[in-house]
Amino acid sequence: MFIFLSNQVFFVMSPLALVSVSDKTNIIQFCKDLVENYGYKILSSGGTANHLIEANIPVIKVADFTKSPEILDGRVKTLHPKIHGGILAKRSNEKHQKEIEINRLELIDLVVVNLYPFKKKVEEQCSWEEAIENIDIGGPSMIRSAAKNHADVAVLVDPNQYEEYIAEIKKGPLNKEFKTKLAFEAFQHTANYDNAISNWMSKEKELMPSNFIDSFPLIKQLRYGENPHQKALWYGSNNMGWNSAKQLQGKELSYNNLLDLESALSTVIEFGYEVQPNIETKSVAAVILKHNNPCGASISNSASNSFKNALQCDSVSAFGGIVAFNANVDKEAALNLKDIFLECVVAPSFDKEALEILKTKKNLRVLKLTKDLLPKGNQSSSKSIMGGILVQDSDNQKNSEDSWISVTNTTPSTQDYLDLSFAWKICKHVKSNAIVIAKDQKTIGIGAGQMNRVGASKIALQAAKEKGLGGVLASDGFFPFADTVELANQYGITSIIQPGGSIRDEESIKMCNSKGISMLFTNKRHFLH
Repeated sequence: MFIFLSNQVFFVMSPLALVSVSDKTNIIQFCKDLVENYGYKILSSGGTANHLIEANIPVIKVADFTKSPEILDGRVKTLHPKIHGGILAKRSNEKHQKEIEINRLELIDLVVVNLYPFKKKVEEQCSWEEAIENIDIGGPSMIRSAAKNHADVAVLVDPNQYEEYIAEIKKGPLNKEFKTKLAFEAFQHTANYDNAISNWMSKEKELMPSNFIDSFPLIKQLRYGENPHQKALWYGSNNMGWNSAKQLQGKELSYNNLLDLESALSTVIEFGYEVQPNIETKSVAAVILKHNNPCGASISNSASNSFKNALQCDSVSAFGGIVAFNANVDKEAALNLKDIFLECVVAPSFDKEALEILKTKKNLRVLKLTKDLLPKGNQSSSKSIMGGILVQDSDNQKNSEDSWISVTNTTPSTQDYLDLSFAWKICKHVKSNAIVIAKDQKTIGIGAGQMNRVGASKIALQAAKEKGLGGVLASDGFFPFADTVELANQYGITSIIQPGGSIRDEESIKMCNSKGISMLFTNKRHFLH
């Protein structure tokens, strides 16, 4: 470090590193390197200082450095002119040089700080008071000061940066580009921290944010996006969801894989999500999905039967698809899976024998995602538009069959009612306009993403016809006319479930009564554009 004195002579002193870390990973070895190999002095406080002293690393305590004790239960310790002056002073500024001398400042060359684990604390469901005490003040202030003055000061906010920093100082004085990169990463760090606090307060107190702010760390750059000419990046939380899923085999996940996996999993968890034998035997579910639409689904007494039933719905579309299970995948299920080309399989668990069988399909991506890694509570979903972003609650409210009403002269049979409930859950995850035909707890026809409801109905009913007449029909939106009912009757549909709410509901009800079809209104629609 260089100090400018009034006689215009620069003296070379030991560089000074300010170290205050919550995450103490590799900090002892790093500081030992700084002291023993590069002549640094270490300035530290609180638990970090004690941690380093126990490792026999010489430390200057902040209280001794500033001549001011820690006060207010440690809330104030580094908020001092000697700390921030030492960080923020411009080495090439004559006015600053004079003030350095007048105020007897010792310049700080390196700031190594990471923050109180606020996110971790609130994830543990701590009290409001505990969360507040885990809001770091001194840490972000030091990081921001160092990042602002990055022309003269290096700042490290992550243990993963230590090795790179040592490699750089081995070469000599740090270059401008490297210090700028560190400053960028520091501002990213504090922005993420502030965002976590803001989002927590918003959820805890049900406050409407005036700005949409969200922050996720970069997981990786993907090979490409939906198409090879599109650049794609994957950001996300590292303690839940797909980033925490264990990929047991197969190629690297692609952008499209992740989109399809998300849709497949959100569909299958409608029926619960556990490893066997905890899940109800009758509710073992399998969903086959292609291009963000289910092309087959079933619940049965085993993973194997559920998959085979789901495959019967549309075996052509299933080729190159995604399969999600809500229960353990056993040997029998794996034997069925290996006979078709698939991109991914996800489940809460796999038998050892099943994994050995799936290994024969070396490119098949096999993911284990346990229940504890599923998001807790209602999440928001967002979509970018020109000039902004749309945000909404996810459509993941549990179906309340208590609100369903029978509007026809006839009521569904017991089997029809079970199939209606099943079809309604699947229909929720099909792109609208959506029609799902189901029979015996499995889909037999799906019409997705059509511009009119009759068009979607024709696709679903014609597909179902190949498996025989009968079954039930679910629609994600109301019937604007009675034509869908009339069409359904031609294909032997016995029961219909739909939201209701059309000004022409009576026409559809009258048509059902004339054909002996039962119909339920859910009073809730499930558009998925």
